[in-house]
Amino acid sequence: MTELKQEKQNENIKIGNLKLKSKVIVAPMAGVTDTVFRQLIRLFSKECLLVTEMISSEALKYNKTNHITDMAECEHPISFQLCGHKPDLMAEAARQLEEKADIIDINMGCPVSKIVKNTDGSKLMTEPKLASELIKKIKAAVNVPVTVKCRIGWDMNSKNHVEFAKIVQDSGADALVVHGRTRSQLYSGKADWHAIGEVKQAVDIPVFGNGDITSPEFALECLKISGCDGVAIGRGLLGDPGLLHRVEHAINTGEILPPPTIHERLELAILHGEKEVEYRSEIHGVKYCRKFFAWYIKGIRDAAKYRYDLVRMDSFKEVKDYLTAIKERELSD
Repeated sequence: MTELKQEKQNENIKIGNLKLKSKVIVAPMAGVTDTVFRQLIRLFSKECLLVTEMISSEALKYNKTNHITDMAECEHPISFQLCGHKPDLMAEAARQLEEKADIIDINMGCPVSKIVKNTDGSKLMTEPKLASELIKKIKAAVNVPVTVKCRIGWDMNSKNHVEFAKIVQDSGADALVVHGRTRSQLYSGKADWHAIGEVKQAVDIPVFGNGDITSPEFALECLKISGCDGVAIGRGLLGDPGLLHRVEHAINTGEILPPPTIHERLELAILHGEKEVEYRSEIHGVKYCRKFFAWYIKGIRDAAKYRYDLVRMDSFKEVKDYLTAIKERELSD
């Protein structure tokens, strides 16, 4: 890697008045990126931008967020993602979160039916005037940077990513995260990194590419194709929260670090379970972690059987002993 290219890779990304030392951020995932998961990521990356789960402005108004806004001091820098479609309510929600947040992010990308039916999430891409008003209201309400996460359109016949990105920028947003699929695609097909590149060419604010960033190699390819400023990683972190650090390392040095061994994944699964039990109580922590255990053991021989057994366990001791037995079995083979 040439000195000039290395210098460019090491440049900070400026989002409003915030300078990010990392070009990699977490893509918010409902039921996944809670404070415990974010703290696990912090074990690997000290400088990435963490992002909360999607926070409903309606739920926040009536104090029904169920600890979704909980965070630890080590999580900074952190972005709080808001979901909603009522400008005044969204602005008030942003004010409530400002004390904790380094950034307020507006969800304009969630494709889930129960979200879009209320004109929230990716449905806002079909309502550009409302989307603009939301950004302006929130921008006026807080003193931290405001960002937007969106897709490339509602469906393949109404892709409006370039026009929408210009509206987002003109409305005052400080950065944009673009998932390279339409709403109708959900998570099927391949993310269109070229379309993300079209957004990057159309605006001056930082643009992060999102979608199919499941390895350091794919992260580098996305950056090369799109020319975007950084990448946002979501589903690739499932069962592998250290991926974010390996992507950072690849961007900064060009070196590809190996993925975690089965032993390391199982050790992390146990630690993850311990932390969720500490945070939520044993019964709730074990139940909450069942989906995570399935991701940690994915690809292991007899994973289907292990998954079947793990989802029926209510005691963390039982879970820990079971995962330890799997680890020992794998080490002995």
